[in-house]
Amino acid sequence: MTSFFISLWKLLVATRQGLKEDEEFRALLFLLTMLLIGATYFYWHVEGWSVVDSLYFSVMTMSTIGYGDLVPTTTFSKLFTIMFAILSIGVFVAVASKLVTIVLDRDKSIRQKRKQISTTIKSDKLNKEKHEHPE
Repeated sequence: MTSFFISLWKLLVATRQGLKEDEEFRALLFLLTMLLIGATYFYWHVEGWSVVDSLYFSVMTMSTIGYGDLVPTTTFSKLFTIMFAILSIGVFVAVASKLVTIVLDRDKSIRQKRKQISTTIKSDKLNKEKHEHPE
């Protein structure tokens, strides 16, 4: 359970960092949000599903989970779902990839800072010893 909360925290931090610092991430997240809003509205309006069911189906399709508990019933909905899947899966993967890159870059930066601090502390310690015990 602890690892879940650590991962969730890293995801939230990465999302915040991406929103602040990465224009491409902001654009991808905006596109992802618009796709979800559009698909949710479509299924709510055309299929007559509730907003929650429509959003649920959109997310399950986008993430390629597809439980099969909800299915489009009209030819128009099926064609829309094909196009939605093609567009949204690519955007979903791009956003996920960006988030992974942000997390890995952040972790690498933290490791480098820790290493630099450790090196500085060791160097200071050696210098202090040289001054205390001159040869």
